[in-house]
Amino acid sequence: MLAIAAAFSLAGPSYAVDGNVASDEAKAENASIGKPVVSDARLAGDGARTRFILDLSEPVAFTHATLADPYRLIIDLPEVRFDLPEGTGASGRGLVSAWRYGLFAAGKSRIVLDAGEPVAVDKSFILPPVDNQPARLVIDLVKTSREAFLANALKPAPAVASTKGDRLDDKRRAGRPVVVIDPGHGGIDTGATGANGTLEKAVALDFAILLKRKLEEGGRYDVHLTRETDMFIPLRERVKIARSLGADLFVSVHADSVRIGKNEVRGASVYTLSEKASDAVAAELAERENRSDVIAGIDLSHEPTAVTDILIDLARRETKNFSIFFARNLVEELQSAAKVIKNPHRSAGFRVLEAHDMPSALVELGYLSNKLDEKLLTSDEWRERMSSAIAAAVDRFFGPRLVQRQGFRTAQ
Repeated sequence: MLAIAAAFSLAGPSYAVDGNVASDEAKAENASIGKPVVSDARLAGDGARTRFILDLSEPVAFTHATLADPYRLIIDLPEVRFDLPEGTGASGRGLVSAWRYGLFAAGKSRIVLDAGEPVAVDKSFILPPVDNQPARLVIDLVKTSREAFLANALKPAPAVASTKGDRLDDKRRAGRPVVVIDPGHGGIDTGATGANGTLEKAVALDFAILLKRKLEEGGRYDVHLTRETDMFIPLRERVKIARSLGADLFVSVHADSVRIGKNEVRGASVYTLSEKASDAVAAELAERENRSDVIAGIDLSHEPTAVTDILIDLARRETKNFSIFFARNLVEELQSAAKVIKNPHRSAGFRVLEAHDMPSALVELGYLSNKLDEKLLTSDEWRERMSSAIAAAVDRFFGPRLVQRQGFRTAQ
């Protein structure tokens, strides 16, 4: 039996910010070579006792912990390659209602088991390979009380609210405007799934890379991505990355999905931050997007509350106005390039748009639940047209300030 090793971490290591993204797919493929392979996974048992089994090419060290509200079991492994059929984990058995997997951070893979009630790990071990049988990771779950579950649940250190100290100073930001593009979801958090199996996390990353190149063509902007590969990044960390880069504009890229009206509902939309949602659709979307951290096994019980001093409140008002200005420009450009939904600019409490000093917008490129939109979202021609439209909106947003900055540099 291989002993469970390594300290459990929710936040994981630091996240790399973009560099050369031209060979991301090749990098990811090469990086997976030599990694342990997960070839099968299954559940056995019933509502009293459930066993989770993972087939591996070799034994690995692992850790596990539980998180509450909702009830989850988190299993962390060294980075592995998941060679599993599409849809694996969508349904559960016994004490596990569903489960998911993916790259959580550099060098770390994560599996999250959803439980409909409090559970406890009765046994957990690794079986070495024998004859033609692969190595196996085995975890046995049993029922427990909520009190016992909470007593053993992971308790991370309280997070510290980010306010002013992590943003680049004005002297460093006197050059080209900084645009940060945030490909939604990633790693263990796949986001929406299309009618034909297209994953939102892949659509968002591919489009973000294209948009980055489009914005860099004119040499007017300093453009960065919050993620370059299929890796999960917590929502607050995405904001932190953008602020550390001194972002003048933050654009989060997504693709939506609906259960009702799949054949009728399609088109792009733009969202900005507001305390009160503009409508029920925006509220529901924000709730789904804000669940990203829960899906990936992040404990939000110690999330800091917003700091509300007068200066930050004033900055937030100004930032909100700039965000709305950009969103309106963006809607106009998107309308000329593709179909948009009715009332395409909406607002709600999106956590990824929460920075008080950084104009931000979230773009839903289309609906993966609609077969036509899904086809367009993977079309090179359509993506080229959409990225050009967003780039034009960025140009309109920065137009007056670009002239001012260029004049400032000339005067120096």
